Amino acid sequence: MANKSHFNSGHMAINQLKKNGALHSSTITGIASPHTVHGVFIQDAVDFLKALPNSSVQLILIDPPYNLDLDNWDSFHNYLDWAKGWLDQICRVLSDSGNCVIFGGFQYQDLKKGDLLEVLHYTRHETALRFVNLVIWYYKNGMSAHRFFANRHEEAVWLSKTKKYYFDLDSVRVPFDEATKEMYKKDKRLNPESIDKGKNPTNVWEIGRLNGNSTERVGHLTQKPVELIRRFVKALSFEGSIVLDFFAGSGTTGRVCIEERRHSLLVDSDNKLYGYLDKHIRQIKSNLFLPEYSLMKDTNIDTVLEEIALVNQQLPQNSIVKDYRNE
Repeated sequence: MANKSHFNSGHMAINQLKKNGALHSSTITGIASPHTVHGVFIQDAVDFLKALPNSSVQLILIDPPYNLDLDNWDSFHNYLDWAKGWLDQICRVLSDSGNCVIFGGFQYQDLKKGDLLEVLHYTRHETALRFVNLVIWYYKNGMSAHRFFANRHEEAVWLSKTKKYYFDLDSVRVPFDEATKEMYKKDKRLNPESIDKGKNPTNVWEIGRLNGNSTERVGHLTQKPVELIRRFVKALSFEGSIVLDFFAGSGTTGRVCIEERRHSLLVDSDNKLYGYLDKHIRQIKSNLFLPEYSLMKDTNIDTVLEEIALVNQQLPQNSIVKDYRNE
């Protein structure tokens, strides 16, 4: 059976652009942020979203509660009714090139539980968000099971606001070893430049879960690995853009944004976020090449956005980073 992707008009158009040396309309270039700003807010997610200006965020990256009663922040009588409050705000606050990633799972049988399937159904039928990809996070370690096949993965749904969403595949390609490169370059059908860049990581990512004694651990029950978050941040946002995590939990998104020169807005209802983020920063401070950054705690969103706008004014004139204060 023929591969349907070979007849995808979008794929063919991208290939033609490459042959002609042209860039896709969503391409953003010329950005190298010298300094980043990171706002930390202990606040209800929906209240915070309602205070954000329109089209002010490049990437929303969230790992919401799954309603498993792990803690007081993880228990809801009607999960979807609660989720609608923040799902309805996402499209408004995303920029036209913006992306949204929502972690979740399909394995919950009780209707009380949080199910990504319900979230995806709602976004498709009740919002203007566009479905781009379902990413499978695969790991080898997990709980055993006797009444079903043991689970070894979680899902993350990637949504966009428009067709012109930002995507930087080259930043997250997986390098080939030298022997593989040499072998592939003998095939004249393959592009040597693409071989040098590495392979597309596909939508199945094998990244280990954090063990109990992992040096990355900061104390949060559902902490995600840094490299998992990093791949989304690098592929779906650009330097000097704003990444929002309104279920910031362990603060991992903030850490990655500091390292990757993105501004971040971290929101959580639990003030333990401060301590978790401090532990992350202690882990990365030994990096001699750590970019300059500012942490802004216990302030309001307008003040943080103004500070981000001042920093972005220092970027090159061809950088596409907007000032959202007056929108």
